[in-house]
Amino acid sequence: MRQLNKIQSFLYIIGGVLMVIGVGAFVLLWHQRVACWVFLAGAVLFSVIQSMQVYEGNNTAVRRLKRIMNIADLLFILSGILMVDTAYNFLLPLFRSAGSAGYYHYIEYVYNKWVILLLIAAVLEVYTTHRIASEMRSEK
Repeated sequence: MRQLNKIQSFLYIIGGVLMVIGVGAFVLLWHQRVACWVFLAGAVLFSVIQSMQVYEGNNTAVRRLKRIMNIADLLFILSGILMVDTAYNFLLPLFRSAGSAGYYHYIEYVYNKWVILLLIAAVLEVYTTHRIASEMRSEK
C-alpha cells in the first residue's frame, strides 16, 4: 500500500475529525445547518485522500478489500448528502408531486436515513482497515 505524505496524512486526519465533529454537533442539535456541511466536507476530504492510497501489489484479498473501502467512502459521502437534506429538506419537492402522501413517503424513504448509511460505512471501514492491516502483515 502506497504511504501518504505528511500533508496528505494531515488532511486525512482533518477529514476524519471534521466528520466526527459534524456528526456530534448534528446529533446534539448544535447548529444543524452548519454541522451537516462540516460533516460533508470532512467526508469528501477523508474519502478523496483515502482513495489516493493505492495498492500496487498482487494480493487479490487486499484488492477486494480496497474496493470495499471505496464503497464505504462513497457511502460516507452519500450519508453527508442525506444529512444536508435532513437539515434543508431539498429533496422534499420531489415527493410533493405524489399529493398528500408525498410528505409521508419523503419521511419514510429519505428523512434521517443518513444514519443507516453512516453506520454501514463505518462498519465497512473498520472491517476493511483491520483486514488490510492483517493481510499486509501476513504478506511480509
